[in-house]
Amino acid sequence: MPVSHHHATINGIHTHWVEAGKGTPLVLCHGFPHLWFSWHRQIKALSEGGYRVIAPDMRGMGQTEAPPDKEAYGVAAITGDLLGLLDHLSVEKAVFAGLDFGAFAIYDLAHLHPERVLAVIGLENPAAPHNPEVPPLTEYAEMAKEHFLHIEYFREVGPADRDLAAEPRLFLQKVFWALSGEGDYFATWKYPPSATYIEAMNEAPPLPWPWLSELEFEFFHSEYARTGFTGGLNWYRAMDIKWQERKALEGKQSPVPAYFLGSEFDVDLEGFHGDDPISLMRAQFPDLRRVEMIPGAGHLVQLEKSEEVNRILLDYLADITQALSV
Repeated sequence: MPVSHHHATINGIHTHWVEAGKGTPLVLCHGFPHLWFSWHRQIKALSEGGYRVIAPDMRGMGQTEAPPDKEAYGVAAITGDLLGLLDHLSVEKAVFAGLDFGAFAIYDLAHLHPERVLAVIGLENPAAPHNPEVPPLTEYAEMAKEHFLHIEYFREVGPADRDLAAEPRLFLQKVFWALSGEGDYFATWKYPPSATYIEAMNEAPPLPWPWLSELEFEFFHSEYARTGFTGGLNWYRAMDIKWQERKALEGKQSPVPAYFLGSEFDVDLEGFHGDDPISLMRAQFPDLRRVEMIPGAGHLVQLEKSEEVNRILLDYLADITQALSV
């Protein structure tokens, strides 16, 4: 894959990203436990399709620095990373696509700095605000009184960090399978609150899987075995910090054009975003132009159904660039 790797100090932290292609800039933002490499099949297709693809390791993960404190993972810090990356690359505006925490990062950017965003493409996670009256970690703590919940398990510094770092291969294999369309994340809810995440997940079949090779899996494993998971877990631990920062945006709408791509068996759409998540996204992004759902896939849609995702993204990008030329 013809990508170039880059490193620089951006927004006060060491940052790593890859680039490929030329044309309209497109920034791909991953979630947890992922890396820039989560997009590697999209980078090839989109760069060959005529776009300048930029895929960072997000703050705390991969080769990008991981500040140890949760306070370093708020909205201002993360949007500052994305703005700093644009400035470093002398890019005035870009299209941003994001999945999981990466989706919320690009939505925040589109609200706070719409002048730098040509359009947003959200994958799996719509722009659905939490209860404005109750901090999200309080909501999740109530849920976790009844059964295991990974967000509550991640809350305290120490136990989850040690558990996952002790068995990174087992954790990643189990969680990737559980979040896929063939897995069953909600099986974890059958376990008591005292369980660990690794204990609560079903066994995964041996690799390779139809949508993930052993070599691809090893890229994720080698990076997280090297870094540990604390940087990624801090994105969860900062949920209340982000909730407080987002209060200034309550009731406001972004003028940025928006697109959404989901999948039939996504755990977040099924269990964490209410009965009508698309209407919640439209409330924040009234210029929501396209929504497509991919059958048979789960949360790892860009790996599980790569060709379908590439086709839809190229279709969305063509729509965006055509509108820019009018």
